[in-house]
Formats: sequence, C-alpha cells, structure tokens
Amino acid sequence: MDPITLGIIVALALVALMAIGTPIAFALGGVSLLALLYDRGLPELTYFGETFFERIADFGFVAIPMFILMGAAVASSPTGRDLYRSLDLWMGRLPAGLAVSNIGACSIFAALSGSSPATCAAIGKMGIPEMRTRGYPDGVAAGCIAAGGTLGILIPPSVTMIIYGIASETSIGRLFIAGVVPGFMLAGLFMVWTIIACKLAGGYQAPIAQTTERLKETVKTNVDSNIKALIRVLPFLAVVAGILFALYGGVATPSEAAGVGAFLCLALAILIYRMWQVGPIKLIMRDSLRESVMIMLVIACAEVFAYALSSLFITQTVAGAIAELEVNRWVLMGVINVFLLVAGFFLPPVAVIVMTAPILLPIILAANFDPYWFAVVLTINLEIGLITPPVGLNLFIIKGIAPDISLRDILLGSLPYALCMVLGIVLLCFFPGLALWLPDLLMG
Repeated sequence: MDPITLGIIVALALVALMAIGTPIAFALGGVSLLALLYDRGLPELTYFGETFFERIADFGFVAIPMFILMGAAVASSPTGRDLYRSLDLWMGRLPAGLAVSNIGACSIFAALSGSSPATCAAIGKMGIPEMRTRGYPDGVAAGCIAAGGTLGILIPPSVTMIIYGIASETSIGRLFIAGVVPGFMLAGLFMVWTIIACKLAGGYQAPIAQTTERLKETVKTNVDSNIKALIRVLPFLAVVAGILFALYGGVATPSEAAGVGAFLCLALAILIYRMWQVGPIKLIMRDSLRESVMIMLVIACAEVFAYALSSLFITQTVAGAIAELEVNRWVLMGVINVFLLVAGFFLPPVAVIVMTAPILLPIILAANFDPYWFAVVLTINLEIGLITPPVGLNLFIIKGIAPDISLRDILLGSLPYALCMVLGIVLLCFFPGLALWLPDLLMG
C-alpha cells in the first residue's frame, strides 16, 4: 500500500475513534499500534514500548508538571479575586470599564497560571455575575471572559509553548518571549471590541456610579482594600518576571526555572492567603497530578504516532508532496492556518501540537518561515478553537459558571473575539516583528 493511502486510512481511523469518545491518548496509541503491526508484524511491539517511554524520558518534560503545579497554586488561591478587584478600581472609569478590566485581569492571570481553562474559571466566577448585575449584555459578559481566558496558552509561561519547544527543538525561553507582544496585542484588540460592542448594544451601566460625589466616595471607601489586594498579587507577578529573566538571561534551564517557580507560588499561596489546611494543598496536588498525567500520556502516545507515521514514510511523503507544490509560500501558510484552525475545533492544543509538529515543521522551514513566529501563529489558531464549537472548552466553562446564559448567547458573544484573533494572525503575517522583535532584542 502506498504511504498516502495508508496515511488516509490512519487519519480516518483516528477520527473515528475520537468521534466515538475514545480518549485522545488511547486513540493515538491504538491507531499507531495497529498501523505498525500491519506493516511490521509482532516484533514491532518491542519498538512500540521503547518509543513510548524513551520519548518522554527527556529531562525537559519536567518543566510541564512544574508549570502546571505553579498554575494550580495560583488558580486555587484567591489571587484572581484580588487581581480582579485591583483592576476594577483602576480601569473601571474607562468606557465599558468593568468588561475591559476583566480582559486585563485575564491577561495577567494567564501569565500567572499558564492555563486557559483556569484563567476562564477564576476570573469568570467573579466577573460574569458582576457584569450582569451592572447591566452588561449577557453576550459581552460571557464573550470577553471566554476570549480573555484563551490568552493563557500564549502569554508566558505557557505549557503549550514548552511542548512546541521540545517537539521542534527550539529555545523555550525565546518562545516565551515571542508570545509577550502578540499576547498583549490580542488583549488590546479584545478591549477595543468590548468597548465597541457595549456601545452598540447599549443598556449597560457604568461600573462606577455616575455622580462625582458618589465616585469620590466609592474610591475613598475601596482604595485601601484594593491596594492591599494588589500588594498580595505583586509577589506572584514578581515570580513570573523572575522566571522570564532566568530563561532569557541564561541563568536557568526551563525545568529549573519551573521547579523554583512552582515552589515559590505554592509557598506564596500558603503564606499570603494562609492556606495551611491539608485540604487546599491536597486539592492543588491532585489537580496538578491529574492534568500532568493526562498531558504526558497524550505526549507519549503522540510521539508513538509520529514514530509510526515516520516509519511508514507517511510524514516524508506528505511533506515532500507539499514542498513540491509550485505555490506562493503565503498560499501555503494560508492552507496550514486553515488546517490548524479545523484541528483546533476538535482537539485540545497539546494534542494538535504533538501530532502536527513532525509534519509541519519541515514544511515551515523549507518555505523559509521562522519557527518562533510560526509558534505564535499556531498558538493563536489553537486559541480560536477554545471558543468555537464543537469542542470549545472555554464556552462550556462559561456555561458552567453562568448556566442561565444560553449557549447561543455565549457563542454569539465569543465569535467576534475569534475574528479579533484572525485579525491578529493577519497582522503577524504583515508584521512578523510583532513576534520576533522582543526575542531578538533580549536574546540576540
């Protein structure tokens, strides 16, 4: 059987397994095993087991559970509440200030937790009820939180960037820094659309009372408590800044920086918020272990899947066929973006990266695209998948937070933010320096 036909059969089998609810890791591993047995026979079982364990024995993967632990410590503490209160005080006087402050809180919390679902849940639990109480449209209240939550996989530290770095053998520190400017650019686009949406919808109330006397009274009453809340958040921000400095300054490896960051965030959560009880700490460890095992199992099975595709010459054949197409490289990039967008509709970001990196990276390099720039473009595509059906993880998190908001309103409120992300990709194509300027400045 020729590699292209075999590749189509493998892809259809994988889609069929996931369509009937098979966990992604088991679907990847099962299809890989069957393909290898078909092509090589029973002796291939030995290589299957060796590949499964060898590929995740890389010390660099230690950074993944450490960053997850760091994010879990932040997400399980009242850090999100304090961050929300502080930004509401300083940004509440802007047009649509409460919604804008929610996006700002999502941006900063994303840097602290590195997780889109955690960001969406932590800020949404406080932000959505408050916005609805003050008269904001349900679509705006749900959409801005769902979109703001997606920034967790772009603004560093990001677990998906770590996985991309290991899969592509690129600098994780440089990947982190490449996501900074695009991440805050997207946050700015989200804020602009939020202000426009609120003005178009009408009927929302200003977050702070209208009269000057009431404004002064409110600020005087709340300023002390909000400043104290900000002071409690600053040590966590300092940890993130220290991690980035250690990475781009060459002081520590990603695994070392992640380990220190996880310890410091856990210690700060215990000391600042007095989480002395066994229950909260046990919850943090349980959530970290569960997510880490899930991600590592997906990575291990995806590595076996990549090995199977390579052994069956599927990867080489597809890459060669695409490379031989006489098309403009931007047309090729457009096709790749559509492919990533569709993949993100159905699969979580981690699975998409580890499954597609072996196929796409040779094509990207052959077309003379920068791998760090492509990492940002890929991540934004996967962010879109978090707020679009049929999977749309953030949409279902918002539904869980506000069950009385219809899924239709949540979806319609989120789609304009998906278009903002598409605009972000277009801007990155026209101005690659948005992703590359800061890493070049700091790391050469």
